[in-house]
Amino acid sequence: MSRAKHILVVDDDALNRELLQEILAGLGYTCETASGGKEALATVSPRFDLVLLDVNMPDMDGFSVARSIRQNEEVSDLPIIMVTALSGKEDRLIAVEAGANDFVAKPIDRTELRVRIASLLRMKEGQDAIKHHKATLQATVEEQTSELRSALIKVTQAEKHAQEAKLDTVRRLAIAAEYRDDNTAAHIYRVGHYCALLGRLLGMDESETNMLYHASLLHDVGKIGVPDSILLKADSFTPEDRATMEQHTLMGKRILSGSPSDIIRLGELIAYTHHEKWDGTGYPNGLAGETIPLHGRICAVADVFDALTTRRPYKSAFPLDKAVDIMRAGRGTHFDPALLELFLANIDLVVEIQKKYQLESPSLE
Repeated sequence: MSRAKHILVVDDDALNRELLQEILAGLGYTCETASGGKEALATVSPRFDLVLLDVNMPDMDGFSVARSIRQNEEVSDLPIIMVTALSGKEDRLIAVEAGANDFVAKPIDRTELRVRIASLLRMKEGQDAIKHHKATLQATVEEQTSELRSALIKVTQAEKHAQEAKLDTVRRLAIAAEYRDDNTAAHIYRVGHYCALLGRLLGMDESETNMLYHASLLHDVGKIGVPDSILLKADSFTPEDRATMEQHTLMGKRILSGSPSDIIRLGELIAYTHHEKWDGTGYPNGLAGETIPLHGRICAVADVFDALTTRRPYKSAFPLDKAVDIMRAGRGTHFDPALLELFLANIDLVVEIQKKYQLESPSLE
């Protein structure tokens, strides 16, 4: 059973306080009273659901009280109804600027008061539900991050005994993030092999190429902290959606940071920088040109190519020729021009990788 809503009544007139207490009790609310602004500020707390606030009080007027409430983070979203005899437009504008949500004129009409209180309490219930959802989501992300950190510690310990055990864990961690998306494990293997191909074409030795391959598998591990409502959204992103999605680079960095493993440290760098753009318009830091780490620039080419040529919740797969045209249009803006030309000059090798790893659930290798 839900509790009765709790209201703070602030008025320097004892008769007015008694009248409001009687009306509120009849409407099913509980209340406390304060005889002035200073007492109100000492009393107000998150246990209240709404404040009925007189304007004209000798110690501190209602406008000042409202401003102080809005500056208190604990109660800044508490609905405030000004109880006032003021009817002038200027006075009401001052009240709104001070933080009032609504007004009730004196003498008080019971029906008007009931309607205005009910409306603001519904608004507060909605705000409280949103805050609760955010808190729950944050707790979930923190729990998942903690679990992932524990897994990475185990990976580090396993490095002393078996290199393959470490690499297997890294691959499965990357797959865990991808399976929350509409993509499959095949996506991370394609991106990994595209990156490795570019590494070889750039003259990296086998050890460097192998490290680049495994590290790039972790490029989207931060998606584990993105809500499904955004990650799987088929419609266009709102600016708020896009801002939330862009957080996956920061989440990936946090998840992977602090590891003694060279591969995981490189994975952290790639997760953090693979959405930076050559012209400085990418995220999260707006890096430009060669200030973007090479491995991040490599993954940017590989990841975008795979995104263009595979189905996503919001689009169908583009044909190869259209995907190549789109990527050429990003030369020198989105992509490192030299890396893009090297990638496209070897498109036949890219297509071989694409065909080999088009299965829904490729075996771990």
